[in-house]
Amino acid sequence: MAFSIGILISFIIFIGIGIGLSRKVSSIEEYYVNGRNASTLLITGSLVASFLSTVAFMGEVGFSYDGYPILLLILTIFNASGYVFGVLFFGKYLRRSKALTLPEYFGKRYASSKVRTLTAATTIIGVSAYLVAVTQGGAVLLSEILGVRYAIALILMWVVYTSFTTLSGAKGVLVTDTFMFLLFSIATFISIPLIIKAVGGWPGAITKGASLMERPDLLSWHGITGEGAYMGTPGEALAWAIIMGLVWGFVIAVSPWQTSRYLMAKNEHVAIRSGVIAMISLITLYLFLQIGTSLVSVVNPNIEPSEKVFIWAAQNLLPTGVGVIAVSGILAAAISSCSTFLQLIGNSVARDLLPNAQEGKLSNKKALKLSRLSMFGVSVVILLITLWQPPSVMWIGYFAATLFAASWGPAAFFSIYSKKVTKTAAFWSIILGFLGVVGGEGLKLLGITLPIFLHPAIIGFSLNTITIIVVSQFTVVTEQERVFRAELLRLPVEEMDVKETRLTARYPYYLMASGVILIILTFIFYYLPISKVAQ
Repeated sequence: MAFSIGILISFIIFIGIGIGLSRKVSSIEEYYVNGRNASTLLITGSLVASFLSTVAFMGEVGFSYDGYPILLLILTIFNASGYVFGVLFFGKYLRRSKALTLPEYFGKRYASSKVRTLTAATTIIGVSAYLVAVTQGGAVLLSEILGVRYAIALILMWVVYTSFTTLSGAKGVLVTDTFMFLLFSIATFISIPLIIKAVGGWPGAITKGASLMERPDLLSWHGITGEGAYMGTPGEALAWAIIMGLVWGFVIAVSPWQTSRYLMAKNEHVAIRSGVIAMISLITLYLFLQIGTSLVSVVNPNIEPSEKVFIWAAQNLLPTGVGVIAVSGILAAAISSCSTFLQLIGNSVARDLLPNAQEGKLSNKKALKLSRLSMFGVSVVILLITLWQPPSVMWIGYFAATLFAASWGPAAFFSIYSKKVTKTAAFWSIILGFLGVVGGEGLKLLGITLPIFLHPAIIGFSLNTITIIVVSQFTVVTEQERVFRAELLRLPVEEMDVKETRLTARYPYYLMASGVILIILTFIFYYLPISKVAQ
């Protein structure tokens, strides 16, 4: 009963925030990008909250519980760096474009409505797939806690995130994301130490996990390998972690649900600081989350499906009050991602697909109405898909995210750093990158096993890069493209504030200091107990 009450209270809070903030939305810029005045806390909160969905708190912790926590941490080192590289080499330039959506940016940069429409279509397809996965994860959790049928839980989830997102747009998403970021961060940092205490404390839980009969190699760097395991040899497992880490690094650097946050930042300094703090937050959260949930195996190695491991621990290993906070945190992560994804899809439909909206012919009032109607219509379609499609939280999410790394990555970075890239090259590179991922996944569905170096994301990314380089050699950059790129590279006068620059210059030192602290913590709390088991 306590869990149900806690969840329902959080739902009421989210809807209340949406209704309250909707009254402050009076322009299309406020609805799409919060009037471009968001603080570092709001941007950081939204960056992390929109990334850490049920894919993380259910799919990935289940993967760790199954025997791969260290492998996921290796992956995280690579993907978290996407925040810093993304904002420095793409995000800050994106903000200079003054676009309201990422497809609008691509359309402006390449002076092409075709490129804008294409990126809008890939946004809608890819983000919709991710939204399906996250919604399903939240519904599975809600069904488990409330003791209701999956379909009822799904509809309840849908009502909550659709209501406040449709009403308040970016303004509501930023505030609720930040609230949820704080909630699930607190939930993680309180619950994981208590879970470790419940399964034997430190260092007992670590030594037991390292020598567990049911999970041999649970805490080894490569995880469980060999016959019947997810992975092949230790080398293949490491290659998978590095490749997927790099792919996800590109996802964080260019995906619409991450980089669109920078469009809302007060200035470039806020965007850069947010990227640094988001990287620190993500690595720290994952260090706690993956190690802690994997150690639940010590007391119960038979949780089915493994995606419910954190939920099981919250209900069985934690004090009731802390368990309620933990479960509410997981659900908050799901809803925050759902709201971000729905906002992106609805915005792209209303702003980037419809000709009148593309050309800016609609009045402010009509544009707002159209955006809200589009968002609601999209949410209904997503609801119908989730009712039909069986849950597969982690793998649908991974597939959807890799679409952006492969189809958008090169076009995004070439748009800033290449003088020769053309609209034709960008158009065909996005198509072939997208088809490369879909084709590679199709081969896997047909039972054709691809080596790790031919992962669908690598196929798509390679096709994309080759296409954009080759086609650019045979096409010509227009004057409009050249001028727009030159404007992007020019540092705006308002970004030259000395005080702001000095403050931002401290953040690399914060990043380095956090890295040293995390290495020391890992050495003391993980390596030392493991080394004693090995002896």
